[in-house]
Amino acid sequence: MELDFAKYAEEFRTLNLKDPGTWPLVPKIAALLLILIAIPAAGYFADWQGQMDELDAGRVQEVKLKDEYLNKKKQAINLDLHKQQLREIDTQFGALLKQLPNKSQMDALLVDINQAGLGRGLQFELFKPAAGEIAGESFNELPIQLKVTGTYHDMGAFASDVGQLSRIVILKDVAMEAQKDGNLVMDSVARTFRYLDEEEVAARRRSQQAAKKAAKK
Repeated sequence: MELDFAKYAEEFRTLNLKDPGTWPLVPKIAALLLILIAIPAAGYFADWQGQMDELDAGRVQEVKLKDEYLNKKKQAINLDLHKQQLREIDTQFGALLKQLPNKSQMDALLVDINQAGLGRGLQFELFKPAAGEIAGESFNELPIQLKVTGTYHDMGAFASDVGQLSRIVILKDVAMEAQKDGNLVMDSVARTFRYLDEEEVAARRRSQQAAKKAAKK
């Protein structure tokens, strides 16, 4: 069957737009196809596009919520482990504090250090605690300048005895010089520590808070 395009063109040209019922068959079919195409297209731009945008946003939110859930789940799983680690740290810190003397026990510690040297036959030329303590967060440090004379073996034994004291004492800045008689002179700083009692901690916190307030003014 041969299509008469001239005939169809004439039918479209002579259409009465006010009376579609009188249109020939081909223009009616063409108009119907156009309507069937236009309706979905209009729906896409008028409504479906917004729904698709909402769907994309929902997918992004889903991924975000899933990541948050996994992170919180991981934190919940590790919570007991973190609590256990904190308890262990508190226990270890408490054990260390017990090795520090309080304020009233510092004099006894100084005597122990002195006796450790004398017990090894060392001669003290200088045993000078610092005039003031160095403040720390939970404890204070008291440096002691030492100068002793003796044999190498006796000085090594003295250092070992100091390390085995029930309180923490650290020998720092050690310098030795040989003497003509074969003995050694050792200059050192013994660092001792004491923990702060509750009143001292409270007073220090009040002082720090007052300093912060003064700095803000």
